[in-house]
Amino acid sequence: MISAGDLRKGLTFEYDNDVYEVIDFQHVKPGKGAAFVRAKIKSVLTGGIKDTTFNPSERFERAVIETKEMQYLYNDGELYYFMDNETYEQIPFDKDMVGDALQFTRENDTATINFYKGKPFRVTPENFVELEVTFTEPGVKGDTSSGGSKPATVETGFTLNVPLFINTGDVIRIDTRTGEYMSRA
Repeated sequence: MISAGDLRKGLTFEYDNDVYEVIDFQHVKPGKGAAFVRAKIKSVLTGGIKDTTFNPSERFERAVIETKEMQYLYNDGELYYFMDNETYEQIPFDKDMVGDALQFTRENDTATINFYKGKPFRVTPENFVELEVTFTEPGVKGDTSSGGSKPATVETGFTLNVPLFINTGDVIRIDTRTGEYMSRA
């Protein structure tokens, strides 16, 4: 059991027959009246976000989230199949559950899958990936590394801004948390 006064970013707990993750929190001690905790929480199962306040003495059951590294295998048009590397079991996911992770995940790449009571709810790609640029406008003589930027599409179909010296066929490193170009690989 955890109390509302112990809430921290990233903590998961059970509340109102759902599992929530703390996105942001603030302990408030007004000049008059009792202290309280203001929190922004996200349902890990549905993805809904809500702002709420708690009495610091309220207690919640801690939610145990299991994490597994799984390999992305293929897409059959509707479902996306991931394989558990230990048991070789293939688990299908619908597009809503996979979400933005596919923008950075190729077939045979590894992703982190979060489970709650055996039910998967989130797919997260690796923090940094190296992908090949499939299309970008050609650079012009005189472009420098400190110059502007241009759009580029990588092999997964994701589009991002890259420096002017990047060309089609280059392999670039991308931060998947922000979707930004990091460097040439």
